[in-house]
Amino acid sequence: MPTSTTTMLQTPAGAFRVAIDGPEGAPVLVLSNSLGTTLEMWDAQAARLSTRHRVVRYDTRGHGGSVVPPGPYTFEQLGGDVIALLDALQVERASFCGISMGGFTGLWLGVHAGHRLSHLVVANSAARIGTEDGWRTRAAMVREKGAAAMAELAASSPSRWFTEGFTAAQPELVRRAQGWIAGIAPEGYAACCDALAQADLRADIARITVPTLLIAGVADPVTTVADARAMHAAIPGAQLVQLPASHLSNLESPAEFDAALAAFVA
Repeated sequence: MPTSTTTMLQTPAGAFRVAIDGPEGAPVLVLSNSLGTTLEMWDAQAARLSTRHRVVRYDTRGHGGSVVPPGPYTFEQLGGDVIALLDALQVERASFCGISMGGFTGLWLGVHAGHRLSHLVVANSAARIGTEDGWRTRAAMVREKGAAAMAELAASSPSRWFTEGFTAAQPELVRRAQGWIAGIAPEGYAACCDALAQADLRADIARITVPTLLIAGVADPVTTVADARAMHAAIPGAQLVQLPASHLSNLESPAEFDAALAAFVA
């Protein structure tokens, strides 16, 4: 029978808030959240996929209930956190799906720790997200203004995360997503911006040998279809799926997202 539990999992880097759904002994699928969200962003996927998988969700460091060490962070740390979680759970290999920042974590794992992955799904991400100046400016603003900055980011997040039509049609879900970012610790958010500022895997992703699926939102203004196509051209054997969605495609097009994810990791 599927089981569900949320716990604090101790690792060498500190404690991480982890939710585990699905039967023991089933293939493990790790889900990694985007910048400014929590593991709750994967509620729908956990419910649908936990019938056949052991679904492991976690709050990325600096987010939700997980450890918030002072920054800056790096993707060596963020990827290392995933490996530490797998070790703590005694999981040798798992499928991994990350969205946006979580997708970049997946790329890092594919390059540096591919032997720990059976499948890699990179959603609404890129081998280089944004610009160094843009991320450093945002990090400085968040550190200076604290909770007020998080409130400002929450107010502006729908235009980055969802299409106008979805925002109008699903106001309660959009407000819930805004609540996630409003509740993130400013230092944790800023420290992840620091990680994104220096992160560039464009010259490295051709080394990924894990079976890889790329998911893009056709209306995504942050990580575009062109970004996904560039990764598709670089990663040997990668598959590409485009969904009618903006940046958080798992929330805006859950049925299509889940179908693509489930078929790939099966």
